[in-house]
Amino acid sequence: MTTDKLIEPDVSPANPTKAKAFLKGTLAMMPLTIAVVPWGILAGSFAIEVGLTPIESQAMSAIIFAGAAQLVALGMVKAGIGLWSILITTLLITSRHLLYAMAMRSQISPLPLKWRLTLGFLLTDELFAIANQGKLHKFDPWYALGGGLSFYIGWNIATLLGIVAGNAIENLGELGLDFAIAATFIALVVPTVKKPSILVCVLVSLTLAVVCALFEIQAGLLIAAIAGMTAGVLYAKVTKEAERAQQPATELASTQIQAATGTKTNSASGEKA
Repeated sequence: MTTDKLIEPDVSPANPTKAKAFLKGTLAMMPLTIAVVPWGILAGSFAIEVGLTPIESQAMSAIIFAGAAQLVALGMVKAGIGLWSILITTLLITSRHLLYAMAMRSQISPLPLKWRLTLGFLLTDELFAIANQGKLHKFDPWYALGGGLSFYIGWNIATLLGIVAGNAIENLGELGLDFAIAATFIALVVPTVKKPSILVCVLVSLTLAVVCALFEIQAGLLIAAIAGMTAGVLYAKVTKEAERAQQPATELASTQIQAATGTKTNSASGEKA
C-alpha cells in the first residue's frame, strides 16, 4: 500500500512533463516503427494466404503482438501442424521476453498493477531497446508507454495494409519483405555493441542461433540468448573489463584534483608574494 501511494503521483494522468515524456518515447520509437512496416505487411498478407479471415488476421496482431511468433505460427498452420505444437513453439520463440522482463523487473515492479500489465503487454525487442537504458538513466513509465503504444499501433496498421494487399496482390511474400525482420534486429543490436564483452555476447548468440537453426532445434533462440549472456559475463569477469573501464575515469578525476590543487596553491603563493 505504501509503495503504491508513493508511486501513484509519478504516473498519474497527464501533465506537461508526462506528455513530453510520452512524446519523446513515441519519437524514439518512430524509426523502428517505420522499419517494421514491411514485416507487418508480410504478417498480414501471409495470414490471408494461410486462410484466415481479415478479422482473424487483424486480431492475431492485436492480441498476440509478436511478429516472429506470428509468422512461425502461420507457417505451422499452413503446414497442418497441431495446436499444441504451435503453442509450444510460440512459447519458445517468445521466451526471450522473460529475459527482458527479468532485466527490467527492478524498474517496473514498484509501479501499480495497471502499469505492470500494460507495459508487460507492450514489451517487445524494440521497447526493451529504447526503455532499458541501465542504472545510469531513470526509468520513465510515460516514455516507455509512448514508445510501446506507438509501436503497437504501427504494427497493427502495417498488418491491416498487409491484409488489404494480400487480397489484392498475389505472391506478396516473394517481394523480399521478410528482410525487414533481419534489418530491424540488426538496427537494435549494433548500437549496443560498445564493449568487448557485448561483442562476445553477440557473436556467441549469433553462432549458436545459426547452429540451432541448421539442426532445427526449437529452443534455439533461448539457448543462444542464455549462452551469449553467459559468455559475455564470463569474459567481463576474466578480463576484469569493468575495473579497466574505471581506471581511466579514476585517473582523470585524480588529474583534475591535482590540477585544481595546484591552481589553488599557485594562487595562494601569488597572494602571499
